[in-house]
Amino acid sequence: MSQHSIQQPKTLVWDIAVRVFHWALVGAVLLAFVTADLFGATWLTYHIWAGASAAGLVVARLIWGVTGSTYARLASFVTGPRETLRHLRDLVTGRAPRHLGHNPLGGWMILGLIAVVLGLAASGVAQLGGIFKTGPLGFAVSYATGEQLSELHEVFANLLLILIGLHIIGALFESWRTRENLPLAMVTGKKERRNGDHQVSQAKAMPWLAALLVATALGGAIWGARQLTARPAFGAAVAVLDPTYAAECSECHQAFNPSLMTAANWVLLMQALPDHFGEDASFDDQKQKQLTDWLVQNAADTADTKASHRLRATDPATPYTLTKTRFWTSKHRDIADETFKRAPIFSRSNCSACHSDAESGQFFPPNATLPNEAK
Repeated sequence: MSQHSIQQPKTLVWDIAVRVFHWALVGAVLLAFVTADLFGATWLTYHIWAGASAAGLVVARLIWGVTGSTYARLASFVTGPRETLRHLRDLVTGRAPRHLGHNPLGGWMILGLIAVVLGLAASGVAQLGGIFKTGPLGFAVSYATGEQLSELHEVFANLLLILIGLHIIGALFESWRTRENLPLAMVTGKKERRNGDHQVSQAKAMPWLAALLVATALGGAIWGARQLTARPAFGAAVAVLDPTYAAECSECHQAFNPSLMTAANWVLLMQALPDHFGEDASFDDQKQKQLTDWLVQNAADTADTKASHRLRATDPATPYTLTKTRFWTSKHRDIADETFKRAPIFSRSNCSACHSDAESGQFFPPNATLPNEAK
């Protein structure tokens, strides 16, 4: 009769903190992937919160890795390359001892997952600051850098998927090799203690010190993020419209933020005010010069937002028609023509009907909502 066929006494291996971290991280990562790939850009806020939660969990796990119980400690499973290669060789030859906690390969997998999650969080924050001019790094990251980091963010996401797949395969293989249900053990926290198990040095948990360190790290992160977010964003569009411009333009249509069109096109538009889409919208010379100067000073050429970059490529034949740019049409291709004709939208150029921050030129995806038809 095999020694594994006789039920062995069970001992608590994974404490409650390790188990909560494990399954909470699973949930945060799953929510981040779902909100990024399935639900569209309007769910970006939930994606951000999921990513922030994952990063916070990882930091807490690192703290618990030096203050927690025996098998929660990084020292119990993080080994050097030589010992890791020895364990791999013993696995191949069938002589590898069983580990109550993580084995050396599992330890490196955990470090890899932690590093990738932190990389995802860092690149995500920088991408948010560069492309959408918001978040803790909005003051420091350009749009071009944000675009580059969005590619790095995707690389980290794909790498995380690969590591998760390897982690699952490793857990299933180890369950088969040791004849125990490792996923269940991560729920109950308990595993059989057997003869020949790899021994590690015992350690006593310090929960109060861990709680203090986690609270300090969390408080510092929140304070720092709030302080940095309050700084003016790099290359953000002008936030307050010229009163005369806003008043005059809004009489007939939305007052567009000057960052949505190039300085050259604004000059052309202002020169053509006597025949402004079939109407005379001209000003006296002094007011016209004042408004033209303000529009040029705050045009797309001077801003570093996503909209200012993407809407610069207008058709020379229709320099003022932003709704005919490739960027605009690609973003609205799934919306039926009839939708733009119904209340309260009425027109493709009525950006404020769907984008609550249209006047600011921000166009943050979560601020976009297709309104119900007015009764």
